[in-house]
Amino acid sequence: MEAALYANVLSTALRRLRAQRPSVSLSVQAMGTALQFEQLHLGTIDAGLVYRPPSADGGLSSVPVLREPLVLAIPRADPLARCRTVTPAQLHGRPWISVVRQPVDTLRPALLAACQRAGFTPDILYEASDPLSSLHLVSAGLGCAVVQASLGSKAVADVVFKKIPWLDLYVNVHLAWRSDDQRPLVQQMRAALEGAQARG
Repeated sequence: MEAALYANVLSTALRRLRAQRPSVSLSVQAMGTALQFEQLHLGTIDAGLVYRPPSADGGLSSVPVLREPLVLAIPRADPLARCRTVTPAQLHGRPWISVVRQPVDTLRPALLAACQRAGFTPDILYEASDPLSSLHLVSAGLGCAVVQASLGSKAVADVVFKKIPWLDLYVNVHLAWRSDDQRPLVQQMRAALEGAQARG
């Protein structure tokens, strides 16, 4: 869900939904993807923002609402911050900060695989629980990190952002709901999120 917050997709969608349904009551909670799938099956939540689509035969439906490239975050004092572009070779062996999710971490393996496809191996020395925390470690000069592009607009001192189009890794967010749930509210939430994505 945080990726949709950082990209302003969720706040835009909630404004649209509130305009259509001013009396609706919402509860927004942070949950991992697997837990959201479980809660959807149990009927304890109506919809979820997840980082991967549910399995096709699991009774859940989904639509993509965000696909955003990653950018490189570098300490301002790092010589790379003055480079016009950054190549994979320049990042080999440098200290890195990785976001690690609990209880199951899928981010670090995905980052390592994407970096290896690009031709280098990051030396991950530090871990953070979320992307904003990783930016504060970058600000402290501890290393480089990759974050979704929309975080480049967040005010974190002494961090420079560089585009890295050669890194084949994206932040993907999907809206998921029970396939048999045909209530208007769920469909309106879907429309609001798709509209918010189109505006972005």
